[in-house]
Amino acid sequence: MLVIVAPGQGAQTPGFLTPWLQDPHFATRIGELSDVVGLDLAHYGTEADAETIRDTAIAQPLLVAAGLIAGEALTGSIPFTGADALAGHSVGEVTAAAAAGVLSGSDAIVFVRERAQGMAEASALRPTTMAAVVRGEPDAVLAAIEAVGATAANNNGAGQIVAAGTTEQIEALRANPPEKARVIGLSVAGAFHTEHMEPGRVRVAAVASGMTAHDPATALLSNADGAVVASGADYLERLVAQVTSPVRWDLCMATMAELGVTGILELPPAGTLTGIAKRNLPGVELFNLNTPDDIVDARAFVARHSGKA
Repeated sequence: MLVIVAPGQGAQTPGFLTPWLQDPHFATRIGELSDVVGLDLAHYGTEADAETIRDTAIAQPLLVAAGLIAGEALTGSIPFTGADALAGHSVGEVTAAAAAGVLSGSDAIVFVRERAQGMAEASALRPTTMAAVVRGEPDAVLAAIEAVGATAANNNGAGQIVAAGTTEQIEALRANPPEKARVIGLSVAGAFHTEHMEPGRVRVAAVASGMTAHDPATALLSNADGAVVASGADYLERLVAQVTSPVRWDLCMATMAELGVTGILELPPAGTLTGIAKRNLPGVELFNLNTPDDIVDARAFVARHSGKA
């Protein structure tokens, strides 16, 4: 039972698209997506530094574009074939929507463009940020986050809950961490998945209202509650609401376990979600797809784990 997953913002690293763009076909595809989104994704994925690609308006389209070209290379099509289930973390849900056929590739890029710009504009209204709270007792971690007025914006399962709020709130949390826990600042430019992103949600809702959503061709998990969503219209509504709602990746992994997952393949830039799965889903085989050189082994991994093979 194979699940293909797409990472969220913060996974990007300088130059991670370089090996893909050495292939003329992938370079052409990135050029096409760049035209749609109005950004030079090839430049940002190969030459830009870490601070530049930290910008929400750049990072999110870059991640979705990378996931789409890699998934297309792996499976030969968009929607993807071979996976028994699909899931994305935060903005990775937009990649998953295209991978499952809920949105076309071009609509997914337009959606993420508006999402990224709306969230960047919301972030500019007041200095906000996020921090990972590593280890500690979950109840104590949640209480500490609430005590400073912040929000538990991501629950990534055992050992990691991400807090989001104003810079003052996150600094207060870092100054007084929960017992047996560490608070680590994240390379993001806003308090995503909180009420601070409401202007971004409004912008995303406007663009989504003009899109046609198709029912997913593959089981598709939702960050809201880990549920398998059968309705494309429902999933699109969830994508809009997700801008201001917490990401429950812990519940997504619980659903994967219930479905009987044996293999998880992460799209580029891969490593974050497989790292979380290693701690939470012992015994599940993991694969990081990061370069075109990984494709042959990735296809063998798909064939070994896919119930559709």
